[in-house]
Amino acid sequence: MTAKQIQQRIRRAVFVKVDTNAMYELSNRYSVRSLPTFKFFLGGRKIHEFSGAGEGQLRQFTRDVIQKAEFENVLLPAENLVKFYAAKDPSKSEEDVGTIYGKCASQVKGPNPENLCVGAVARNMVKSLRKKYGDGPETTVRFEPEEPKAEGDGAESKQQAKPRARGKSDSANLHLATKEQLMAELEKRLEAEEEAKSEEEEDDDAEFEHSWTPSPFPERVTIIGGGPAGLSAAIYAARAGLKPVVVAPPMGGQLQGKGVDVENYPGLFNVTGPAVVSLMRQQAIEFGATFEAETVVEVDASERPLKVRTNSSVIETHAVVVATGAESNWLGVKGEYEMRGGGVSSCATCDGHMYRGKDVIVVGGGDTAMEEALVLARTSGSVTVVHRRDEFRASKILAQRVMEHPSISIRWNTVLVEVLGRASEEEDAEDGEDVDLDAPVQMVVRGARLRDVYTEEESVIEAEALFVAIGHTPATSFLEGIVEFNPDHAGYVLTKGTSTHTSLAGVFACGDVSDSVYRQAITSAGSGAAAALDAERWLSEEGLGNEEADFEAELLAELMADGPGEEDAGGYNAYEDAGGRIEGMKESIASEL
Repeated sequence: MTAKQIQQRIRRAVFVKVDTNAMYELSNRYSVRSLPTFKFFLGGRKIHEFSGAGEGQLRQFTRDVIQKAEFENVLLPAENLVKFYAAKDPSKSEEDVGTIYGKCASQVKGPNPENLCVGAVARNMVKSLRKKYGDGPETTVRFEPEEPKAEGDGAESKQQAKPRARGKSDSANLHLATKEQLMAELEKRLEAEEEAKSEEEEDDDAEFEHSWTPSPFPERVTIIGGGPAGLSAAIYAARAGLKPVVVAPPMGGQLQGKGVDVENYPGLFNVTGPAVVSLMRQQAIEFGATFEAETVVEVDASERPLKVRTNSSVIETHAVVVATGAESNWLGVKGEYEMRGGGVSSCATCDGHMYRGKDVIVVGGGDTAMEEALVLARTSGSVTVVHRRDEFRASKILAQRVMEHPSISIRWNTVLVEVLGRASEEEDAEDGEDVDLDAPVQMVVRGARLRDVYTEEESVIEAEALFVAIGHTPATSFLEGIVEFNPDHAGYVLTKGTSTHTSLAGVFACGDVSDSVYRQAITSAGSGAAAALDAERWLSEEGLGNEEADFEAELLAELMADGPGEEDAGGYNAYEDAGGRIEGMKESIASEL
């Protein structure tokens, strides 16, 4: 079936055929590499694309775009919002409500000349208000469907005017409803479906957080940590049939708290840190990993199997993969926490590209601060290093490079007092994301207040971003006295050579707990895979298999051994039970019986 035939059946979408030879500019612009290529747009935004002649994909994507268009075909009139707040929250004046409405209108993507609150932003706003107040303002349909025009007053138009016979599939009173009632019912059902889907996803997340159940047999692998290293280890271990248990609190690590896009992980683009972690969790769950959303307080290595103790449970396990990561150290000054993700960062490699040509500040005086400053100096307009002493603690060669760099200036004997911010000029909400327009405005960095440690004199310096580079602290306190630590880097677990083996057999370390140099999501994921492979080989060498499966096999063998004796070795014979000879059977078979 051709796209034209599908369009005739699905009349709510418009198909446009483009000759890529005649309009090669479009072909280059949209990276068309093969034919046929289908690209689906909604409101000027590309929603889906695929190459090939798959009718199923074409139908599926077309229906998805139509459903999304119907979902966004909503208008929240300003007067309805005023009436709603007058009834639910009289403390808000009409001016306050007007500000909220204007904020909603400003977040609408695409042309919006009348500054209306429409589309997904309007629907999500109503949803947020309903959750907050138990009810929401009334909405209307933004675009009314166009009725097909009759070509004349003849038989054809009469035929169109002729009422359609009621079929068996019609509802009892569907043919009696007006168009407005049908559209209202459709909108209500679409909204209910979206809410149900959202609640189901939340329930699934809650279920997976505590999907582990105690067993009388030790686990083969327990992974401590839910970041890229831990989840990568979980995926590899699960694919190897080890059924790993991942013990990690639901708040996640550094990547989980990274609200901006992750752009330095191959294959991922325009996706946030929490989204990356969520995808990794789903993949691990798909292959059989289970999760326990708890914090590990102790690893008991006094006897085998090892015991991993959490706040509420004890997990016996043969092998442990430690992937708890290292947390960035923070200053704790005013504005620092509030503007994380809004210009305050601890990773120049991760976030420095967003401030190309801008003025930035680096706080610190060790090797980490020097490396951050040199990385930022390649792309930023200027870099100011703030250090509380009159000399750097960093290695001499790194310090010399920083001091000689033309784009880097240094503020000696100076401490950071406050991070100064301003309201973000643009707060675009992603499609389908809940928008709480009553929430405080997101603040972004505009500068910093500094103080001289000797004169106590304060000054203000303007900047678009501030990078705190005062080191990292590995989350390894629960391993004190269990494994050896790196003597050159306090808190980091010492591994053997290029492997992930620690000083204690059966315990493996990966990610930032053992990496004091790179500390990147992708290097952590790689070491997590290595840890799972090392654990799998160690279990095989030690002969530690699936004890539960072995027990079931032995039990089954015992049950089989207790079956009929040698005299009954022939087993049950249905033909004998039927009286020996059965009518109609072949003589050759009868003689064998």
